[in-house]
Amino acid sequence: MGAEEDSIEQVVAERRERLRALRAAQELLNTPDEDVAQAENKDNEVGSGEDNALNVKFRNYVPHDKQLQEGKLAPPQLPKFEDPVVEALLPEKKEDPFLNIAPKKPNWDLRRDVQKKLDKLERRTEKAILKMLEEKVKQKMSETAIEGAEGADEAASAEGADEAANAADAS
Repeated sequence: MGAEEDSIEQVVAERRERLRALRAAQELLNTPDEDVAQAENKDNEVGSGEDNALNVKFRNYVPHDKQLQEGKLAPPQLPKFEDPVVEALLPEKKEDPFLNIAPKKPNWDLRRDVQKKLDKLERRTEKAILKMLEEKVKQKMSETAIEGAEGADEAASAEGADEAANAADAS
């Protein structure tokens, strides 16, 4: 039991020391420093001369008082921003050959699949157009032949009438 009492007393003694140290630290924080106390005394004594003693800097505000306008700072000069992304893109004028592999039109595969049918349809269309032109030419030829035959019949009948008239006159 003696060993336990000694260990308990040691723990109590250590705790008391820690508490004393914490109290001492708190007293130091709560007591004002001599420099701070002297500055407060001077501030109270100066009063109206405080504006002259302070160095006020205005960055964004332009004061109306002429005395305070002396404290206005010039606007800061910002460095020129150079975009690293744009600079990286500008020197690279070479085209990557792998970019040209992709087709330029999105429907290239459809055209490839339908190209045989389109060729066959184009040939049929050309044949149909030629056939229609030949029919028109034949129609014109037959119309001119009919007109020519009618003209020839009329001419033959006119000639036959003239011959008959000449024969009648001669007799």
